[in-house]
Amino acid sequence: MAQVEATTERVIAADAETVFDALADYKEVRGKVLTGHFSEYEVREGGDGEGSLVHWKLQATSKRVRDCLLEVTEPTDGQLVEKDRNSSMVTTWIVTPAGEGKSRTVVTTVWDGAGGIGGFFERTFAPKGLGRIYDELLQNLATEVEK
Repeated sequence: MAQVEATTERVIAADAETVFDALADYKEVRGKVLTGHFSEYEVREGGDGEGSLVHWKLQATSKRVRDCLLEVTEPTDGQLVEKDRNSSMVTTWIVTPAGEGKSRTVVTTVWDGAGGIGGFFERTFAPKGLGRIYDELLQNLATEVEK
């Protein structure tokens, strides 16, 4: 099994603290900025960063749906980590200053991929597909915080 990784980034015209706080706000903001690929969104515990437990289904393709139950931690300033209890998937959000009134948000998701020919296709196509989903999510986040 090889690890699969998808990374997307965007510079947002808002300071890093504002962007991070919006990302970590699972009660109000996160549900608003998710794309149509996410369904059954529910905050089960917490709702503000560290200690939150959040559920959603991620439909990456017409046939591939992941049922995600995510434990949220904040290991360092500007870093939000979502570990899926139902799989090996871990998504890390890192928000850093990027000049006057701007910030860079990088989202990286890693998981243990399948083996064989299925794994080859997963490693080849899944990062691009997930990258498109997260690019749209980051655009929605930018729209939300740049108001």
